[in-house]
Amino acid sequence: MSTEPEKVKLTQFAHGAGCGCKISPSDLSAMLQGIRKSNTGNLLVGNAQNDDAAAWDLGDGRALIATTDFFMPIVDDAFSFGEIAATNAISDVYAMGGKPFMALAILGWPIGKLPAALASEVLAGATKVCELAGVTIAGGHTIDSPEPIFGLSVNGFCEIENLKRNNTVQPGDYLYLSKPLGTGILSTAAKRGTLLHPADAEPAIASMKKLNTSGHLLGELTEVHAMTDVTGFGLAGHLLEMLENSGCSAEISMADVPVFKTLKPYLDAFVYPDMTMRNYNNVKEKCTELDGQALLVLCDPQTSGGLLISVAESGRAEVEKILQDAGEYNQSIGRLIPNADKAIFVK
Repeated sequence: MSTEPEKVKLTQFAHGAGCGCKISPSDLSAMLQGIRKSNTGNLLVGNAQNDDAAAWDLGDGRALIATTDFFMPIVDDAFSFGEIAATNAISDVYAMGGKPFMALAILGWPIGKLPAALASEVLAGATKVCELAGVTIAGGHTIDSPEPIFGLSVNGFCEIENLKRNNTVQPGDYLYLSKPLGTGILSTAAKRGTLLHPADAEPAIASMKKLNTSGHLLGELTEVHAMTDVTGFGLAGHLLEMLENSGCSAEISMADVPVFKTLKPYLDAFVYPDMTMRNYNNVKEKCTELDGQALLVLCDPQTSGGLLISVAESGRAEVEKILQDAGEYNQSIGRLIPNADKAIFVK
């Protein structure tokens, strides 16, 4: 084994990649059957909801937001892996309308297979992102594991009145998605060796490293009724979570859904991760029929994906300005309608 960090391709040491490692919604539901779901005491958001993070009432008008997220490498470069994993974990706090301030690192490393210098690079990448977000890495935990794993447990604060949940959408709301889709497809092409042109990956890697800081500003808008970040369950799966028990269905315009410009050759070749079909099986009964490429895009497991925002018509201009100022996609991709025979209508 080479001891030179730059010679090692991290993705070859992991059976999955990024948020594509997530357990499918159906399997996860079966696992959680025995867990008592409740919000007790000062717990505002907990395991009674399928939300992005937990929230605790501090008693002074603020909520403490707590989340954890970790996965196996989605890129070969160790520093970039640390950046992406940290950005992805911090995103859950932004998706709740909060501002992150502290994190604990979670590192699993195959000692004897990969050099310690690579793990140091992963931590350095995460530290860079955390500094940009104003987050202190205060400690963490490490184990010797068969595959490399990295992520963060993140805490943030939020004014309770600004706390955003993922399933409080309202009929008539407009939907926005702040980042393009396709990270699962492109990372799968990369894992297959020579299939991916290096230049095609650059926009996706840059997107995965980009913090969803606009979430804190969006949280301050009362017209923003619900928010989540799009990760391993794909746009369709996370939208379905938003619609749960809301009394709403959603209409999505495929022509308005952002995808990476480099994605088309891989869609044409039907390149996709295994998680795509598991995601599709979770939504297919609740969604109108999808053609091949729409299925691959809407069910593609995203890593460090964008924010999915549900906003009243009166708040559209402010949302679009916040997204535009952040250099993010700021066109509506669909709208919420009263509950219908399907949860998601794709046009």
